[in-house]
Amino acid sequence: MGFLSRLFGGKKETDTEEIQIVSRKPVGKFHVEKVFHIMGRETLVGTVERGVIYPGYKVKGKKAAVIYRIEKGRKAVDFVVDGDKAALILEGITKAEEGDTLEVYQS
Repeated sequence: MGFLSRLFGGKKETDTEEIQIVSRKPVGKFHVEKVFHIMGRETLVGTVERGVIYPGYKVKGKKAAVIYRIEKGRKAVDFVVDGDKAALILEGITKAEEGDTLEVYQS
């Protein structure tokens, strides 16, 4: 998919296929404070309530999405832990709302 089609809201591969959660127990929880849609990606800003979260993990709201990138203080980080305030940049859409607490699953 080209840059322009992503920029102007073209469908992504993750829009057509449903992301499956295969883990039974969540490895963490993330409290959503703000939701943004930037360059066709859903971005969740909030606080890690429990666990360690890595890119590649899945976050589950009304729908599930894969964590593409994690930023803390506007810099990419390898992981976040309890109490960290961070932005999760997702592949896919969770349809999360401000105030939701989402479960995070290992991929």
